[in-house]
Amino acid sequence: MNYKNLFHALLTCILFTGLAFTTTKDSSVFKVDVAKSAINWKGYKVAGSQQGTLNLKVGELNFEDDDLTGGYFEIDMTSIYCTDDISKKMKAKLEKHLKSADFFGVEKYPTSKFVITKVASRGTPGDYKITGDLTIKETTKEIKFNAHLEENTATAKITIDRSDFNVRYGSGSFFGNLGDKTIYDEFDLDVNLIVTK
Repeated sequence: MNYKNLFHALLTCILFTGLAFTTTKDSSVFKVDVAKSAINWKGYKVAGSQQGTLNLKVGELNFEDDDLTGGYFEIDMTSIYCTDDISKKMKAKLEKHLKSADFFGVEKYPTSKFVITKVASRGTPGDYKITGDLTIKETTKEIKFNAHLEENTATAKITIDRSDFNVRYGSGSFFGNLGDKTIYDEFDLDVNLIVTK
């Protein structure tokens, strides 16, 4: 008996058996339909609140099998729009101010970016805790929030502290004696994404 040939035959058998039982994860990328998706923002001040919309430039969600694993998004900061029931003149003034260097400086920083760095299941199908890096202007900070995925829709409610990104105009955390002109640091984003494979 040729033990060398027998050894090679056994090794080949082991390798093929191992390959037969090896499973690979199915990786998929789902593109965000930016025309059908929506980002609603709401900011708060002592005297009340203001709200509006933002547009996505591009977005995608990454999956392995049916599990969310990552994603990447760019937000068009030049699209800041106010939906408050106020005069056209006041609305235009507010939008111009939010786009100015006092706030988001969109001429120099036309986009903000968000990259998912970690995804954890919350224990029920479609519910996730998302961790990622948000870049506004020249600052990148880690943020965390909960999200829900169902069929081709992803939703999330996110609270952001603008002062973390050097957006400090009217902030009581940095300026005193503002009274009812104080603008709170936190603002909310209500995100509704439509995704396609």
